Formats: sequence, structure tokens, C-alpha cells
Amino acid sequence: MKIYTLLSIILLLFASQTILQAVDPIEVGMQRELFMDHHVIGSKDIDPLFLGKPNAKTPHDRFFYLQGGRLAAVRAGDWKLFTKGELYNLKNDLSEKKSIASDNPAINLKIEQLTSGTKHHFFGYIGQCQTIPWNASGRYVLGLEIDRIDRLPTPDEAATVFVIDTQRDNKILRLDKTHAWNPQQGTMFYWHPLKAETQFFFNDRDVKTGKVFVVLYDLEKKKRVREYKYDDSPIGNGGVAADGSVFLGLNYGRLARLRLVTGYPEALDWSKDEPAPKNDGMFIVDIKTGQRRLLVSYRQLNEALKQRNPKTKHSGLFINHTLLNRKSDRVYFFVRGGWSGKKGDKINMPCSIHTDGSGLTLHDKHIGGHPEWAEDNLLIGRQGDNQIFYDVDKKKVVGQLGTPKMFPKPEGDISLSPSGQWFVNGYKKDKKNYYAVYRRTDGAFARSEGVDKGSYSGDIRIDPAPRWNRTNDAILVPGIARNKTRQMFVIRVTTTGESPSVGAGHKKDGS
Repeated sequence: MKIYTLLSIILLLFASQTILQAVDPIEVGMQRELFMDHHVIGSKDIDPLFLGKPNAKTPHDRFFYLQGGRLAAVRAGDWKLFTKGELYNLKNDLSEKKSIASDNPAINLKIEQLTSGTKHHFFGYIGQCQTIPWNASGRYVLGLEIDRIDRLPTPDEAATVFVIDTQRDNKILRLDKTHAWNPQQGTMFYWHPLKAETQFFFNDRDVKTGKVFVVLYDLEKKKRVREYKYDDSPIGNGGVAADGSVFLGLNYGRLARLRLVTGYPEALDWSKDEPAPKNDGMFIVDIKTGQRRLLVSYRQLNEALKQRNPKTKHSGLFINHTLLNRKSDRVYFFVRGGWSGKKGDKINMPCSIHTDGSGLTLHDKHIGGHPEWAEDNLLIGRQGDNQIFYDVDKKKVVGQLGTPKMFPKPEGDISLSPSGQWFVNGYKKDKKNYYAVYRRTDGAFARSEGVDKGSYSGDIRIDPAPRWNRTNDAILVPGIARNKTRQMFVIRVTTTGESPSVGAGHKKDGS
């Protein structure tokens, strides 16, 4: 039995808890009459077992072990897999003395350097769901080229927008310039979901006025085909919907003033005189028509915060990490205040809202600062030492992804592949970034070698920032090359066998 087949058992861990609760022997003893009519679990009849019929056998091919009320292990035939990752062949090792999980690697990770030279090249950490650096065919990879990384850019310091042609020995094709970028987030690249072969978004600004705007560039035409400019409230892209319908807009001047690492230094901040303005907040823009509306204002958010705590004081609110979900109908974000040494209470409130402006919700449960959307209304985040699933509707943790041993720093930069089957957690240790890769379909797992991130910190730090490709077998990451320049690297993900074809629901991940 191959390891990737064995590990498919872990898919049933959370679902199995429901099954086990349904047949709890104490409950059966107390309410036996409820089971006497018909006992069907998972579409399999267990009447013979409950009725004590001769030679009765379980119709299930797996056996589940509980410990402290939680699922601890699962057995199939001679094989027993623990949720912590240990795997035993009971036929050869009945006393479970030696785990053989490491003898059967299912995932192999290989790191390759994608760019080189004396200048610095990077894509940037972008907190958008399904941000993919590769175009639709996978031939071109977006990036920025800059001269120095030891400080934040000045307003007149442009970065070069380019694509890497992977079919021409990774040749860099320089296309345009932008004055709206920073070392952490780059320029908020995003391939247009409806025209992902040739068109992509990035931010820019007018150097004279400081006004930020959004650019739609066409690679085939080699020119800007549209600029989204709003003179009264200049905004930059804060997240593109996966269905290509809208993008979110933010005041990057305000972000730079209240938390420098997230904005563009000296960009125009039209709402700087108001701690909670009613004409600023998170905007939503129709990509086709350019029509813009204010989705939620800082005034609304301030009032919601005051309802919870009337004594709340701050010197100014800002919005960070605006995440449109995979269905493009809901946004999860943080409203913050008092960061970067600003006066007042430090505010870090997770919120969600529908794209039609309804359902504004402030969440009591904080799941870390770098969440990622999974399927439906589920977010992947952190609770204590665990990588968890959080249901935005139920407002509670509903599942767990992998184990703390797999993901030692669940607060790291995380990304779910376009298929939803692969998950990566990038985290820092000493002067390197490491990447833990997990296959949700069967629990297979691997950890990369460390990628040098240098000694850069604070506003110029090099975050792990993993981003998947469209075929779910490569991850773009940043790093420091041997010549001490910042370059783009790719982690190639290969497998020793095909993964079982199973859905990626949260209840099928390891607990």
C-alpha cells in the first residue's frame, strides 16, 4: 500500500468525528430506541452490529481511535495513521515502535532561482485571494525591478514593470514604470481574471500631484489600455475579484501615513484631517464600467467600534489586508488604528462585508494577521499553535489543517492553490524563509530548504510571501541570491504518485 493512498485516510478525520458522535456507546445506551428502527451511517447499514446478529461485521473499512474526545488515529487494514503524522504497519510492527511515514515521501520540493543580475527583482507580498504571478498559459511571470532595497522608495523613484518569459530562458521583458510601490507589497499585481493571458493590473501615481491610480496593461499591445483615476478620492487596487467583475480600492496615502509599510510614501492622502472620515474607507470599482462606490466608510467602522467599546480612542483608522473570497461576493479585512507608534488605543479588528454593502460584521475571534480564503465561507488562519478553519457565518473555528509539527508558525504567510487542494505556509526562522507544503486530498506533507531573506526588517523586510501558479505545482517566493541581490525563486512541487480524487472540504483535513 503506497503512502499517498494511506494518507488519504486523514481526509476523513473531521467527518469521522461526526460519525463517532452519532454512535457514541453511552448515547446509544440511553436512547437505544432511537437506533432500533434503522442504523445507517455514511449510507452503510450497521443494524447487524447493534442487534448482535451472528457473524456480524462492520461495513466500514476504517477504524477510528478517540483520545480525550478527539480523533487521534485511524486504521485501515494493517496500516495505522496518527493525526500527528506517525504511520505504522501493524503486521510488521504491532507495538508501534517505528513510524515509517518518513520512508515514503509523497512530495518533493526543488528550489530554482528565476531571476538574476545586479538589480533587484521581486513580485511582492499581496494579500489577495488567488493572486497568481503567472499568466493564463504559464509562460509569463510578473515582477518589479528596482535599484536598491535598503530603504523605502522616494516619490520620484520608479520601479520597472516586467514579465519573465519562461520559454526564452527566463528572459526579462521590461514593459512600463510605476511610482506606486513598496518593498513589501510591490505594486499590487493581478492578472485580469477575464483576460489573464495578456492583461494585468498594477498601481501607479502622478508624481506631481501624488494621486494614486490603477493601471490595466495589455502585454500583447504593450501599452496601458485603461487607467482608473478618481480626482476627488484617488485610490489604488486593494484586491481583484476572482471572477473579474470588480476590484477593491484603498487610499494608499492614508496607509502610508498610519502604517508606512502598507502604503506609498508621500502619496496624496485626501482624508488626513479626519480620524474616521465618511468619504474614505474601502471602495469597490466595476472593472468594466469604472463605476466606483464606497463599500464601507471609516465613519461606519468607527461607529461599529464605538458600539462595542464607547471608550475607544484612536488617532486615525486604516484598512489593511482586504481579501475578496473565491466566490467574489464577500470581503474579509482588518480595521486598524494606533499602529506604528500612533496615539490612542491599538485597534486590530477583523471584519467582513458582502460586496453589495450588506452584512458588515465585526468578528470577536481573531485568527491571525495573514488569513486566506478557502472554499465557501471558510478562512484559513491561526488559533494558538494550530492552523485552523474559521467559518465567517458561524463566527467560530470549525476545523484544523495539519498539525503544529507540520506548521510550527501558523501565523506565517499562507496561500491556498487555485484548485484548493494544496496549501503552503511560509515562515521565518533566523535569516531564512521556510515553506511547509501540504496536500489536502491525502495529508501528504513536505518542508523546503531555507531561502535566504537577508537581515532586512521592519518596513523593508522580505516576507515569505508564497504565491501558487495556475497548475498547482510551483510556488513563487522571494530570496537573497549569492550576490546579495533580492531575486525571485520558484519552488517546484513534484509528487511520487497521484493524489486520490477527493473533495477539499474542511472536514476532510487533518486534526
